[in-house]
Amino acid sequence: MKPPAPILPIAPEDGAPWRPTVSTESALRALGLSGVPRGRLVEALPFGPDDITAGSETELQAAVAGLRSDVDLPLRIQQSNYFANVLRHAAAAETPGRAVAEIERFLLHNPDRVWENSWVRIRRADLGAFAGRVLETDLRRDRRDPHGPLRGDAHRILYRAANGEAQVRVPISYLLKLTLAEIIGCHERIPALVYQTGHRLMGHYLNDNCSPETLSFHVARLRAREGMGDAVARETAKRFLLTHLLILYANVRFGLRESGQTAMVYSSPHPPVRQRRLNDCISDTFYRELFVSPCLSGWDDGERKHAYMMLCHEVLSRSQLNAVAKLREAGIITRDLVVLPNLSNVSLANNGTHVSLGSLRLGAALRDPASGFGAAHEKHLGDLAIKIAEHFLPLFVGTYSAAPYRLDFQDFHPEKALAFLPHELDYTHLRMLWRGWRQKAELRFLGHSRTPLGPRWIDRPLAAVLRLRGDVVPDFRILDYLVALGSTDRSPALDGSPGNEERLKRDLAELGVFDTRMAVYQFLRLRPMARMGFSGFEGRHYSLFEDLRGDLGRAVDLQGLLCALAYKYIVAGGIGHGHIPDTRFVESERRQVVFAAAIGLPAFYVRRDTDNRFLRRVLERTARVRPSRRYRRYLKVPLAEYRKALLRLVLDDGADLVEGLGLEATMRDLRERLEQPERLSAAARLSAGILTEAGARSPLSLTGAEFNRAAERYYRGPLKQHHLHEGLACLESDLRALDADRVREPAYGHALHALLGERPAVDFLERIRPALLRESPREDDLYRLICLLLTSIHRDTARADAALEPGREDDEVPPPVRRAGNG
Repeated sequence: MKPPAPILPIAPEDGAPWRPTVSTESALRALGLSGVPRGRLVEALPFGPDDITAGSETELQAAVAGLRSDVDLPLRIQQSNYFANVLRHAAAAETPGRAVAEIERFLLHNPDRVWENSWVRIRRADLGAFAGRVLETDLRRDRRDPHGPLRGDAHRILYRAANGEAQVRVPISYLLKLTLAEIIGCHERIPALVYQTGHRLMGHYLNDNCSPETLSFHVARLRAREGMGDAVARETAKRFLLTHLLILYANVRFGLRESGQTAMVYSSPHPPVRQRRLNDCISDTFYRELFVSPCLSGWDDGERKHAYMMLCHEVLSRSQLNAVAKLREAGIITRDLVVLPNLSNVSLANNGTHVSLGSLRLGAALRDPASGFGAAHEKHLGDLAIKIAEHFLPLFVGTYSAAPYRLDFQDFHPEKALAFLPHELDYTHLRMLWRGWRQKAELRFLGHSRTPLGPRWIDRPLAAVLRLRGDVVPDFRILDYLVALGSTDRSPALDGSPGNEERLKRDLAELGVFDTRMAVYQFLRLRPMARMGFSGFEGRHYSLFEDLRGDLGRAVDLQGLLCALAYKYIVAGGIGHGHIPDTRFVESERRQVVFAAAIGLPAFYVRRDTDNRFLRRVLERTARVRPSRRYRRYLKVPLAEYRKALLRLVLDDGADLVEGLGLEATMRDLRERLEQPERLSAAARLSAGILTEAGARSPLSLTGAEFNRAAERYYRGPLKQHHLHEGLACLESDLRALDADRVREPAYGHALHALLGERPAVDFLERIRPALLRESPREDDLYRLICLLLTSIHRDTARADAALEPGREDDEVPPPVRRAGNG
């Protein structure tokens, strides 16, 4: 059956028909790109040389190590009314005893003594005066009114222990901000630039989700002579280092380690294995009570943001349940026995990195009323650029970032394994993807692919007897989370029309898939000037980076190059919205490749007469494409060859951009990754680290639980150490420069002298490095190191601001030492 023809968006509610307000040609004229000579095009393009600004948001995993008698999460469960009620119902035989047994197993069987996403408990007396004032302000119903009433849920944060002592309960994401406030508030002669930097950075530690989220400390301008994406990678490495140092300081300063609560933060892409297990045996309401953040930092009305996060969990939980009906409609579920997903969904506990790139040229045109370039033009071109760039996303998945995950045979219930994919793909592509996954996985017996029957007491022995081992996938985060909502036939998300996202949300809300109050999830999101203060795109397809400078830096390079190339295709290649039709089928056809890459499928299928003319262009350059024997009128496309064809397309059509952006080394690196994925891809390197941690040679030699728990140990152990070494290397380089420039840059010289006297900063770092890597430095040494890092960040920020607005680096320098009397 041929996919439906493109349909215009439905009319607005007032009944007036929708009409396109701009065309591609008028948008390019307003932007000054119409008729630009080919020789000057690269310098004129958005996201071309010297035009890209960049920042990132990193989601981290938090955990507390300790005994269940000392850590907040098990204590809250044991002391909760919910657990008491379950015990009572089980004793009265009103509830199966298994419900109690599973919760008790979670509490009693924890050999690593690590409690992911637990909160911590601090004595109120251990908070200094400034940190106490910060907490009091954040607990106001309106943070802008320091004398206003407290939030209605303040009793969850402030309470009294059994001995009557005042206590504070906070998630680790908020502990980071409190610790930074403690550092800058409790030392009277702290250098002023350190105080100002620390005060500013408190706003970069967000507290809106289960996981700590940190925002870039400054916006970087990407330049070829300065390594392009390496600027983002360096900033991220130093941000992770500061975050780790704050946790170490909190463990000592607030007595967390002494009280049996050792806090930790590290990079991990998946919801923790034990948190999934707990989610399976408690109600969705109790899950939200335990894990949804109070949103104390980052918003003036934290209670409202907290209600929004509760809504997100409710909607995603309902959405996955509604996906089961779609699987039946698609013919994937063919029998009455199904394993329904839990009413509570853990996908919000996933962690990734979002990279936002802005264009100075687009921003300048939008700020200039005389240009004629407005929000409608920005939307028209932005949506088209996203559709073009989505074809290239398989170059990233598994190559630069990954999230290896092991699934056992009993995990291959489509209603669980396919998660949100029924909301993201057309049924045709969903069926093809599921069949390909079953063929790839070790699910075959006597030539036939088997799927689990349902009850685990049957599936486990069946898998053992028939040697059905399941599968390992390179990026499970992309499969397990609602990363890219599919359009409806009447409400395409990327047709360039104003208000298309709102129309799509209304459609999806009526279908039980989404809620109109939530932001539309996409692989790439337009960041409009009117709302964000810059014009560009946010990439949300990144999971976990094994190496920040080698993987994240190169990925940012490629993301910037593809943004520029997309605009080049629009300007010089004549690509318009009609070349990539806005139907659900065509959208699904290009996005299925991203999910195939996340699963690790060897091939995918495209209609021979696809309406996507840009995709045809890629396929013309793809080797070993052949007609499918199983699917008539379809082509079978090897995924590895498709990726290589994408690289050839970039090198051929974007050669001038590669040269202008100085990305020749990045292209060589990408070619090597595509030619040797089993050794050089991020997925391969992360998997190798996990297997080393597990002491195994193959993922399939381990059960799913063994592999995935080994992954968590690797993330909070060797991988965290690797990321710390990267951050320390960046800091060491900065401290050498600061030592050399003490006289030439007196503000920094004064700060170094106040912290270390005449001792070189590099020598101090080398002295404490061993204790730092053992996570046992002295409190005073930690304080000095954090202040040195804040000094380095101040210098980075001043230089970044000067690159964006020349002259700002020479602004008035604050007094060298902050005393209680000078602010």
